[in-house]
Amino acid sequence: MADALTDPEDAKLVTLARSSRARAQAAEGAAVRDGDGRTYTAATVSLPSLSLSALQAAVAAAVASGAQALEAAAVVTESSTVDGIDAVRDLNTSAPVILAGPDGVVRSIIDH
Repeated sequence: MADALTDPEDAKLVTLARSSRARAQAAEGAAVRDGDGRTYTAATVSLPSLSLSALQAAVAAAVASGAQALEAAAVVTESSTVDGIDAVRDLNTSAPVILAGPDGVVRSIIDH
């Protein structure tokens, strides 16, 4: 059974991740929220010379913008696993990572 999101800011992350995935027509979309409440989104990057999961790309965007901590993250994918969770853990070892399907339904919340 999927975990329910009670925080509207977490639900917003799922919506932003879905939008990024759809806009880029990518395998994954991700969104992260930094310690100041700013959000950053990204989609899977798959180039001959560079491959990043959507989550890695979103974390990279946050760090490149000066974020020093993350509060939460969301990944929208058809997969049952999350790639790039270590990038989130580099900035916060306990930030929840929400895994949702393309329909936005939360499948799980990984909190450690």
